[in-house]
Parts: sequence; structure tokens; C-alpha cells
Amino acid sequence: MEEETDLFKGNRSLHNWFVGILLAGTFTMSISQSSLSTAYPTLMRYFGVSATTIQWLTTGFMLVMCIMMPISPWLLSNVSFKHLFQAVLLLFDLGTLIILFAPSFPVMMLGRILEAMGVGILFPSYQSVMLTITPEESRGVTMGVVGLVMGSALAVGPIISGIVLKFTTWQGLFIVFAVIITVVWLLSFKFISDVMTLKRTKLDYISVISSLGFIGILYVINQIGKTQVNWSQQLILLVVSILAVGYFVFRQFHQKTPMLELRVLKTFNYDLAVLLTGVSYIALIVTTIIFPLYYQEILHLSPFVSGMALVPGAVFLSILNPVSGKLADRIGFKRVLLIGMSMITLGWGILFVFSSGVHLIGMIVLAMLIEGGNAFVMMPAVTLGANSLPDKLIAHGTAVITTVRQILGSLGVACATIILTVVTNNHLAKGEHVAIASQMGYRAVFFTFFLVAIVGLLLAISLKNSEKQGVNR
Repeated sequence: MEEETDLFKGNRSLHNWFVGILLAGTFTMSISQSSLSTAYPTLMRYFGVSATTIQWLTTGFMLVMCIMMPISPWLLSNVSFKHLFQAVLLLFDLGTLIILFAPSFPVMMLGRILEAMGVGILFPSYQSVMLTITPEESRGVTMGVVGLVMGSALAVGPIISGIVLKFTTWQGLFIVFAVIITVVWLLSFKFISDVMTLKRTKLDYISVISSLGFIGILYVINQIGKTQVNWSQQLILLVVSILAVGYFVFRQFHQKTPMLELRVLKTFNYDLAVLLTGVSYIALIVTTIIFPLYYQEILHLSPFVSGMALVPGAVFLSILNPVSGKLADRIGFKRVLLIGMSMITLGWGILFVFSSGVHLIGMIVLAMLIEGGNAFVMMPAVTLGANSLPDKLIAHGTAVITTVRQILGSLGVACATIILTVVTNNHLAKGEHVAIASQMGYRAVFFTFFLVAIVGLLLAISLKNSEKQGVNR
């Protein structure tokens, strides 16, 4: 790590420009992940598709990210970071341009896939680079900033979407993305440096192909609760996908230079950190997707107001992210994680118990509580996990964390959608009023994620404040 940090010694301006451009690119691309939730009704009318079809703009995006994330360590080791960063920006820009001129939903979906490929590569790479250029004793503060960019962007997405839809068409959102990413790409030629040591190896294409099993599993899960599904075909796809994932895992443990170093999972404290980031991410992404739907369906608010109602939570998250890093360096990561998981658990618990009586102000406060808790969990857990590994495995460690986090986040969104649909339909079948049936559906969602939060709290209790250690091999 000495070489990488030496690059910026004596040139603080270059370091700040490097980090600033990296943050700007990552922030903008992160916004795109959750920005379409408030635009669903508009897009459904524009393309003439159903709600179950339009959700693939988010679900499909997350699935493609899951496949690209394990490839990021190989790319960091075989492609100069400057060229990799520029290629990712161009890939995202191309996808955005395709979406802007898409004549049909399938073409728009193609653009989203290209965007997701870029985001899936950049997310773990961005965290690996930030950890690599930062001394271990300063990582708490640095990862607080990383969390500010990634977590806040996810929360800000629906807000920006709501504002854009208020004043322009849905295409305006993607014009904003294209302009910012193009500017970042131009600046990268001067200010982005090659900060990662290259160690060229061959890409294991068999591992890449077998990793597609993750998409198969998540696709089948997304079919639960839908009508007219051929479950014989889905069962076959599920079995094949599970076997593919099983082989992917087996292969990573038996390759001399695996695509994704899963041996990092032999460090128990790291495993707990991985699961904690997943639980935290589920809470954040479900909040940013389910809350706007609740505002529109239960409280009958407009997309603009639904988006703006997320502003306090996003601001609170943004304020607490840097604070969490400083606090972790001062009082230890475990205490910070316990504070965060307690906030998330309390938020979901209140939602479940008082769901029928919580109105807009109460929902906003609870969203702030859950999103604020995320600031004290996600990046501190990533940093604690990284500190449990030797420096040479940080890229693999962050790739594993981000991959697992994305898979769990996808599962969280899928489960929330399934529970909401199934419970609501069951109550409608009993002859209950639409408003009551919908309310019961959301209550079931709140209860489910209250239980998930309790599991996260138990994980935080089990964690230890660890110093650097090796990985059993």
C-alpha cells in the first residue's frame, strides 16, 4: 500500500481532485439504482406495461450488478485503474443514451443493463481504491465519506426523480445523468491516477458463466406470488441455478488464482461484517422503494410529494455518515454498529406496531431513524471487515461484501414486493376494502423487516473490534 499512498504525498490538491471525481462518478451512478421507484407509474403509462414488468428496471439492474461485482477484483488487478474508471463511465453513458431514445421497454431495459454493468464494476472498485489509499488508522473517517456517497445517493434517488417528474419528463432524469458522467469522464483524463498495483492473470470464464446462477435464483424468487407462472420450468431453472452457484463457490476455493477470493470468508469476524452490511442495505433500499409506494397508495400523495418526503431521511443519513466514521475511530466499531442496528430495529418495530396510525410526519421520522441507523452500520461494518483482512485481499474482501450486500438487497426488495402483493391479494379475496387490504400488506412487510433487523442486532452483538489478521488458507 506504500506505493499507492506515496503517489499523493506532497500534492494534496491532486489527492482531493482524485477523490472528488471518484465520488462524483460513483454518487451519480449510485443515484440511478433507486431513482426510478417514484417514476414507475409514469413509465408504465409511457411504455404501456404492467407494474410487474416495470419493476425489472430496478430488479434487473440489481441482478446484473450482482454478476459484475465478483469480476471487479480481476479487473483491478489486470486493468489500470484510470482506464477502468473511464471505461465504466463510457459504458454507463452509452446505456443512458440508449434509454433516452428508447422506442420500447425492451430497448430501455438494454440501456439499464449497460448502466448496471458499469455500476456493478465501480462499486466494489471504488471502495477498494479508497481503502487502499487510506492508512488503516484513518479508514473510519474515509469510509464514513464513502458511506455518505453510496448510502445517501441511494436515498436521494427517489427524491431527484420526484423533482424531475414535477418539472419535466422522465427523460430529463437521464439527461442529468448523461451530462454529469460526461463531465466526470473528461476530468478523469487529468486527475485520475493509476493507484492500484497490477498483477495480471487470466480471467476464469467458467467462474463468470457459473456466477449467472445468482441471476437465476433471484429471478425465480421474483416469480413468487405472480399469476400464470410455469412452476415446472421455474423449478428446473432454480435447480440449475443452485448447482451453478454451488460450482462457482467450489471453484473459487480450488483455483490457485480464483476470480473471487472466497477464502476471506474463513475469517469469522469478516463474515459477521458481511452479513451486517447486507442487513443494513436491505433496510435502506426497502425504505427507499417501499416508502414512496406507501405514500402514494396509502396516503394518496403525488410522486413529487412522495419523493420530497424522503428528503429528511436522506439529509439525516448524509449528516450521520461522516459522524459515524469519526465515532468509530473514537469509541470502536462495535459500539457504533450496535447504535445503528438499534435504530433500525426500533424504526421497523414502531412501523409494525403502529402501522395503521402512522401518517406522513410519523413516516418521515421513522424513515430518518432507519436511514440514520444505516449510517452507523453499513460503512463501519465494511471497514471492520476490511481491517480483519491483509491488505492484499482488500479488493477481494470488498467485492465479496458488495456482492453479498447486493444479492441480499435484491432478495429484500423481492421479498417486500412478494409479501405486499400476496398479503394484499389474500385480504382482497376475503372481501375486505382495498385500503384495508393494502394496509395489511404493508404491515406484513414492516413485520418481516423488523425480524430481519433483530437478526442484524444479534450479529452486531457477536462482532469483535478486531485488528489486522491473516486469512486461513
